[in-house]
Amino acid sequence: MAAEVEQTQPRPPTPAPDGYRWFTSAVSLAPPLVLTCLVVVIGREAWPAISHYGLRFLIVRAWNPVRLDFGALTFIYGTLVTSALALLAAFPVGVAVALFLAEPGARRVRSVMGTGIELLAAIPSVVYGIWGLYVLAPWLLLHVSGPVSQRLGTLPLFAGPARQSSILTASVVLAVMVLPTLAAVSREVVRAIPAGLKEASFALGATWWETTWRVVLPAARPGIFGATILALGRALGETIAVTMTIGNRPEVQSSVFGSAYTLASVIANEFTEATGQLYPAALLELGLILIMITLLVNVGALLLVRRVTEPGPAR
Repeated sequence: MAAEVEQTQPRPPTPAPDGYRWFTSAVSLAPPLVLTCLVVVIGREAWPAISHYGLRFLIVRAWNPVRLDFGALTFIYGTLVTSALALLAAFPVGVAVALFLAEPGARRVRSVMGTGIELLAAIPSVVYGIWGLYVLAPWLLLHVSGPVSQRLGTLPLFAGPARQSSILTASVVLAVMVLPTLAAVSREVVRAIPAGLKEASFALGATWWETTWRVVLPAARPGIFGATILALGRALGETIAVTMTIGNRPEVQSSVFGSAYTLASVIANEFTEATGQLYPAALLELGLILIMITLLVNVGALLLVRRVTEPGPAR
C-alpha cells in the first residue's frame, strides 16, 4: 500500500540544465541592452545640441535651420495630440470588435471579420498615407471639417480655416492603423477569461450587456490596458502616413483642423538635408526625445497595470 502511495505522488520537477539557464538569461537581457546601446549612441551623436541648447530645447517653439535656432515643443505637441486623438477614436471601436470576435456564435462571420481586421496590420504605412491624402482628407474636408468649422468656428477646438492635411486627418489615419493591434490583443484577452465567470453571471439572471460590463470588462481590464499601450506606441512612432496627412507645419494650434508636425515626421523630412554640426544633432535629439516619451509611456502603463492587478487590502 505504501508503495502504491509513493507511486501516485508527483515527482519533483527536473531542474533545467545550466546551459539552458544561461541561454535564456542572455536572451532576456538582449532587449534592454539593445535599447541602452541605442540610447547611448543617439545621445552621443546628439550631444552637441544637448550641450548647446540644454533644457531650453524642450520648451522653445522655433525651428529655423538658417539661424540654427531649434526647439522641440511644436513637434512634441503634434506627436502627443495626434496619438491621443487616434487612441481616443480607436479604443471604443477596438474593444467593441474584440468583444464581438470573442463570442462563440456565428463563426464564419467572425472569422472573416477577424481576418479582415488582422490584414489591416499588413498594409504598408505609405498605402495608408496615400489613402488618407487622396480619399480621407477630401471627404473629411467636405463632410466634417468644413461644416463643423462654419458652425462651431468660434470654439478654439474647431476654429478654421479647415484644411485637407490637418491634425484630424492624421489622427483618423492613425486610428485605423492602430485598430488591428488593439482589437487583436484585446480579443485574445477576452477569450482567455474563464467561461465559468460568464456562466455564473448568466445563471444569476444577468443579461449579456450586464455580464459584459460588470464581469468580462473588469476581468480583462489589465490586458485591454496593455493592448492600448501597444497601440499608443505604434501611434507615437508612425512616420510616413502622418507625414503625408498632417500638413508638416511647426505650429502649436488648439484647433484639430490646423496643421502640425510630429517628431518622427520632421526627422524623416529633414535628416537627409541636415548639414553642419548642430542641425543633425538637433534632429537626433528629437529622436532621443521620442524614445524617452515611448519609454515613459510604457513604464507608466506597467505601473498602472500592476496597481490595477494588485489585490486590495484584506477586510
